[in-house]
Amino acid sequence: MTRIQLDRISGDFGFEAKDPGGHTVRMDSSPETGGIDFGIRPMQMLLMGLGGCSGIDIVSILNKQRQKVTGFSMTIDGEREKAKEPALWKDVHIVFDLKGEIDPDKAKKACELSMDKYCSVAATLKAGGTSITWEVKVNDVSSYSTKQLS
Repeated sequence: MTRIQLDRISGDFGFEAKDPGGHTVRMDSSPETGGIDFGIRPMQMLLMGLGGCSGIDIVSILNKQRQKVTGFSMTIDGEREKAKEPALWKDVHIVFDLKGEIDPDKAKKACELSMDKYCSVAATLKAGGTSITWEVKVNDVSSYSTKQLS
């Protein structure tokens, strides 16, 4: 079991969460809903978690395949359900951007393994009905794009 400690420390909705290792993150609601822009919105943090989870998977897989990853970034775009409470993530699109001496087919396979098998955050989002699509760029060349994962 993991325990997270969460305390309100700023305004009505400014929270700081701490994990068992002492790492902290600040969260807040949007100014439109009473926040003061103290920290990340919790739903945005979920997309950040998706990026971190899949990034760890992909780099680990490529390292095991002796691919030389010299740069890794991603862009994650998400759209939430409209006029619903709770407003879940409806559609998420990820662009994985890898640099280095990397075989594009191995990059595609590493991303596929992460998104379909290993990334717990992706699995959690998909279980909630989120459509996740993604594409891979290796050295600024698009090498693969999904239509839809569900």
